[in-house]
Amino acid sequence: MATGVEADWDEKELRRDLFAFHRGDMDAFEALFRRHQRAVYSWILRIVRDAGAAEELTVETFWRISRAHARFDPTRGFEGWARRIATHAALDWMRSRRAEREVTEELSYDSAAPTIADPGVSAEIRQKTAAAFAHLPPKLRIAAVLAVVEGEPHKDVAEALGISVAAVKLRVFRALRLLRKDLEGQGIRP
Repeated sequence: MATGVEADWDEKELRRDLFAFHRGDMDAFEALFRRHQRAVYSWILRIVRDAGAAEELTVETFWRISRAHARFDPTRGFEGWARRIATHAALDWMRSRRAEREVTEELSYDSAAPTIADPGVSAEIRQKTAAAFAHLPPKLRIAAVLAVVEGEPHKDVAEALGISVAAVKLRVFRALRLLRKDLEGQGIRP
């Protein structure tokens, strides 16, 4: 645990790195990368639910961050800004995967496949719920995953998405309504 002197030193070092990064200093960028890499990766993983994709998107996020250094406001802190960029990278990835997934689902769907009613019902419900989440538009899915599944406060989700808390609540409401409709269409009464 850091003592008061160490904490003050860390804070001074962080502020110095934030201002240096804003000016384009690559050493400061590397220090910020080391300090925030795990947090950004965890944030993305919570959104995309795929470790490999989260690793790639973390690299993409920091690439975007490095290119946007001049737009960074060092007085506002790095973490919220990095989350917003990470969220947009994840959203772009989800949009690109949506078309790919729809083609795969069409090719793999077999309507003649028998449904088995047995003790695996909970696994079936989980699978159908995951499919229903996958059908949500990416903007609604991100809001629902972060606010409902992960339990992130609406304020944090709003900051990451660059929208108001009211807009987060609206997106979550719409997502839940679409999820309910999708699940009911699959024979599941939420």
